[in-house]
Amino acid sequence: MATYDVNALLSATAYGSDGDKIGKVEQVFLDDNTEEVTFVTVNTGLFGTKESFVPADGARQDGDRLVLPYTKDVVKDAPGIDADQHLSPAEEEELYRYYKMNYSGTGGREDRHATEADHHAVPAAGYTRNDQYTGDTADRQDTAARTDLDDNEVIRHEERLRVGKQREESGRARLRKYVVTEHETVDVPVQREEVRVERIPLDGTEVTGGTIGEDTVEVTLHEERAVVAKETVGVEKIELEKETISETQRVDAEVRKEQVEIENDTDRRDRI
Repeated sequence: MATYDVNALLSATAYGSDGDKIGKVEQVFLDDNTEEVTFVTVNTGLFGTKESFVPADGARQDGDRLVLPYTKDVVKDAPGIDADQHLSPAEEEELYRYYKMNYSGTGGREDRHATEADHHAVPAAGYTRNDQYTGDTADRQDTAARTDLDDNEVIRHEERLRVGKQREESGRARLRKYVVTEHETVDVPVQREEVRVERIPLDGTEVTGGTIGEDTVEVTLHEERAVVAKETVGVEKIELEKETISETQRVDAEVRKEQVEIENDTDRRDRI
């Protein structure tokens, strides 16, 4: 099995075999017996609400990147297992079968020869999320299984919502020009020449000369006609601008909490 820098793993981001970003590595699980990294959990849920188990076999650590030998979809669809406790042999077997890895049927891979109790994958000791690895594995144990409590003590647990935000693409806006044809009517004032006959009487004193006979006089007439020409001019500049709108979204989820009650020999129960 490859050797991993556990401290770096806790701040690493996991990527799929196809290069897609999957999510942040949340927890590192070690083998109780060999101290080897056996599983990591990767944040794959919206607002950080789901952790998916992934076997460490075949993974490649590159600084703050952990490249997994599985695609993002495969990791997201992994069996849902509580990441806050030891892995049971049945859960470990379920994970190995899901990831199509050989399993011996005794709570581990075929190349492990320890007993069932020796190779439960457990969270690395001294870890809280994003903390440094302390290296102290002598007292590694699940909180629910602590044995250092007095006989008259229990620890009550409850789930709390962790709400965050992630940025994702919600759509695209495009500015597209297209052409429409409209009919326009414009009134254009025009002029034209017409002929009219004007008769001016003569009093006989004017010297006109000439002879009696046929004659033709010709004048040229003009008129204006409306003509149409088109030109293309810019009339408006239009651009797209993005605006950020702030709003509040309500997230609903169910959480579990433990309750404690006192039982006595009189069949009376007091809830506290």
